[in-house]
Amino acid sequence: MDLHAHLIDHHEQEVKVFVHKVTGKMMYELTCPICQEHWRKPLKKRPADLQAYVREIRLVAFDLFLYHLMDAHPTEKTQS
Repeated sequence: MDLHAHLIDHHEQEVKVFVHKVTGKMMYELTCPICQEHWRKPLKKRPADLQAYVREIRLVAFDLFLYHLMDAHPTEKTQS
């Protein structure tokens, strides 16, 4: 959990959480800094709930990102 806390405390801007202008759905977006793979996922929360769930959404996005790092970049060293 220390790693998740570090990511939230120092890299929260890497997970963009927003309401899509066309669809009106809440989404998150994240790009891998190593390979530039990009994820944009719709969320089931209502746009009105955006601020209440931003931290939790970022935690989940970083969790998925960590799985990506372990799978796609097991020998890469990343900078904090």
